This record gives sequence, C-alpha cells and structure tokens, in this order.
Amino acid sequence: MAATEAQEAEVIASLPSAADETPATEEVMAAEPGLPEKLLIADTIRTRLTDPALRKGAHADDLAAVEAFYAGHSGPALWVTSAGLTPQAQSIIAEMAEAGDWGLDARAFVVPPASYQPAVAEDQAAAEIAVSLAILKYARQARGGRANPASLSSLIDQTAPLRDPTTVLTEISATDTPDTYLTGLHPKHQQFEYLRQALLKARANGEAKPQDMNKILINMERWRWMPEDLGSFYVWLNTPEFMMHVVKDGKDIHSEKIVVGKLVYATPVFSADMKNIVFNPEWTVPPTIVRENLLPKLRGGGGGWFSSNTSILKQHGLKVKYNGKPVDASSVDWNKVNLAAISFHQAPGPTNVLGKVKFIYPNKHVVYMHDTIKRDLLKKTVRAEGHNCPRVDNPGTVAAVLLAEDKGWPKAKVDQLLDKGYDASISLDHPIPVHTTYFTAVADADGKVTTYADIYKLDGIVAKAVLGKGDAVPAVAQTAPVPPRKPASESLAASTP
Repeated sequence: MAATEAQEAEVIASLPSAADETPATEEVMAAEPGLPEKLLIADTIRTRLTDPALRKGAHADDLAAVEAFYAGHSGPALWVTSAGLTPQAQSIIAEMAEAGDWGLDARAFVVPPASYQPAVAEDQAAAEIAVSLAILKYARQARGGRANPASLSSLIDQTAPLRDPTTVLTEISATDTPDTYLTGLHPKHQQFEYLRQALLKARANGEAKPQDMNKILINMERWRWMPEDLGSFYVWLNTPEFMMHVVKDGKDIHSEKIVVGKLVYATPVFSADMKNIVFNPEWTVPPTIVRENLLPKLRGGGGGWFSSNTSILKQHGLKVKYNGKPVDASSVDWNKVNLAAISFHQAPGPTNVLGKVKFIYPNKHVVYMHDTIKRDLLKKTVRAEGHNCPRVDNPGTVAAVLLAEDKGWPKAKVDQLLDKGYDASISLDHPIPVHTTYFTAVADADGKVTTYADIYKLDGIVAKAVLGKGDAVPAVAQTAPVPPRKPASESLAASTP
C-alpha cells in the first residue's frame, strides 16, 4: 500500500459520508437528474479544494496548481468515478507503493486504498484531489524537492530541477501509462540508476546495514539535485573522491588526481561553464589569503604563511597595486590603507602558486581549477589541503584534452603555450560544463558500491533533511532487484535531458 493504515484512515475520514450530505446538494441532484456527472464533480472538486484536511501537508505550489488545473477542467474526474478508482489511478497508486525502489518513502503518499468507492459526490471529489496532490508530491520528491539543497549548507550551491506542477498534471492526465510517467520523473543519470540497483540488491540479500543503505539513499538524492543535462562533453570533479574526470558522450575519457580545500576552506558544490584556459597565469591573491595570511605580516604580526613585513612580498614575487596601478609596498601604511583598493599579484614563473595552467569557469565562489607547485600534496591519499580551488595533477594534459575537443588542437600546440612562459588566455569556442560534486558513494554496473570519506560532514545534514533522523530506510514493497532502466550511455555520470 502507498500509505499506512492510519494515513488511509485520515484520507477516508476527510470524505463526507452519505449521512453528512447536505439537503441542498440532494435537491440539486434530484432536481436535475440529467445533469452530467462530469459537471457536478468538477464543481464539487473546486468546492472541496478549500477543505483544510485535504490541504494539510501539501506544498503551496502544488495546491495552487491543483486549483488552477481543476478551475479550467470541465471534463469528468480523472482518477475517481462513482464506481471507484479508474484504471489510471490504480496504476498510479500501485507505482507509489513501489516508491522505495526509487529511493523515496512510499508512506509519504497518502491516497485512498485501491478498493475505495465513494458514497457521494463529495467523497469522489476529495479522493480525486488526494490522488492529484499525491501525484504532485511524488513528482516533487522524484526531482529532489524533499529539501532545498542550498538551504542545507553554504557549501551547496544547487537548485533541484523541479517540474512545473501544472505541467505534471496536464501531462499525466493525457497519458495511458501514468505509472511510467511517474518513474520517468526520476533522474536519468546512469550513476543514479547504478545506485538504485545497488539499493535493490542490498535490500534483497538482507545483509546491508542501515547506515550503508542510507549512504546510497543520500547519494541518490544528490543526483536529483544535479542538472538534468550534464552536457555531451564536460568536466566532473568529485571532491570526496579527490578526482576529476573528463566525460565525452557518457564515457570517462580522462581522469586526474586533484587536491581540494580542507574543511575550513571547503570546495563548494556547484556547476558552471568553463570559458577560458590560461597558460602561465598571473596569480591574484584571493581575499581570504590576504586577510588571514598576508596582512598580519604586513602589519607586523607573526606566524602564518608569510614571514616578515614587506620583505615577504619580495620573497614570493608579489607586486602591489592600488586601484589597479602599481605602487611601492614600503610606501603603504598597512594599518590604514583602504583594503578594497589594494590587490597583490604574482607574475608567471616557477614559484607561481597556480603553476602552469588555470581553468576559468566564472562563478560566485571565485573557484577555479589550477596546477600546483606543491607536488607532494598529490602523493597523499587524503588530498584535502589548503584553500577551496581544486588543484589538478598534469594540468597540461587536461588542457590538451579539452582543447583537442573544443578547437581540434594537437597536443604540440598546447606544449608550445606552456613553454613560452608568459600569460596567455585561450577563450573556448564552446563553453564546457564543469560539475563540482560531493558524492560519497558511487556504484558500478554490477551494483558494487565504492564509498568515500565524508570530509565536509555533509552526509548527516542531507540524511536529516531527506530521511528524517537518518536512522530508517524507507518502507518498500519490492524485495528483489528489477531490470535496470536502459541508461543514456555507459558513463558513471551519463545524462540525457
């Protein structure tokens, strides 16, 4: 069943019995025996939509969509006739009962029992509304709407790709297979399907621990927050994995180790389009490093990354600009200067902290991927070090892969740019999507799950928002794996619009 017995009882209780029928309604039905049922029901639905019991727990946008849909609906009820639930409603309710197979909780969808038969028009209208609201709730949850991801952490800069609820009602009412429509609302990314199959497999063998099941569910939810279309050619950085991947037509064509930000300077979760690749870049010192590491030295403090007063600028090859114009650092009163007008720059070269290449994908976090002169960091297993910009191993090779795709350049041309030694910014002909993610579990086609450390402590936050206290696996009806839905391609991150 798609709802608990108590919830079903609540739905049924909200439906008036024949004894509650008002004389006025009886008079209308008696006075107009030829009145089409579809007109009477449509009018009754609009009246019943004001019932607080039916509106309880529904999303405001879903309520508005139901109201708008039935305000313009003059046909018969879609899901409930005077004889009971329509075949379409039966298939919808049956699919909702299997919501656990998709990582949702079947108990969330409160609908009439399959055997329900309305006693009067008001019963029929209330049941019709209940089914429509359950459809919209399922659609919202399938698209990642159980929680607003951006509200969970300042590190998560994502918006769930929700489907317009009015569109959902219009589309599902027009199809002969509404159950298929519902399952089609879930992400089509192949990794989502792999995780789903891993969930079914783990549940079938009965050996998985609740925390392992929850790990899968948490990461399935994260896929719901991803863009529907990742792009046919894109860069995928997975922070807990400490890896980046170049994906073309759903296949991983190149991978490299990366260093990500440590907890206090965590790398955020977001998607943006790469516009430029800069060879031998100049480094503009980020505000956080200026504030926390540089200014204490310039003002005479001790400790930190830099050593002593303005001599540290020379040591690291840093130049100072005031309102964009070069100034002598020794002439600046560092205790009184307007910091908003000051910037620090490091010329290209062997000591430049950005190394030989940086990859620009404009975003509000001012995060970009770049090379590093601290090669020892890439030898570590746990590579959460320093600030939030990802540092990549073999950036020249990554640049060659990207520019071969974007411009058809041979690697020799990229090598020439690297060897010239001066700042050269190459604009891409076609923006390349960059997805910086936080997946702590991935699965393969055989259902084998690989987990990664929750370095930023985000799993518990997502679990609490999506699974309640995170200590219970959603109720499910099916106990064995089902054949996987045909994926868009063979990549772990495959996607179709």
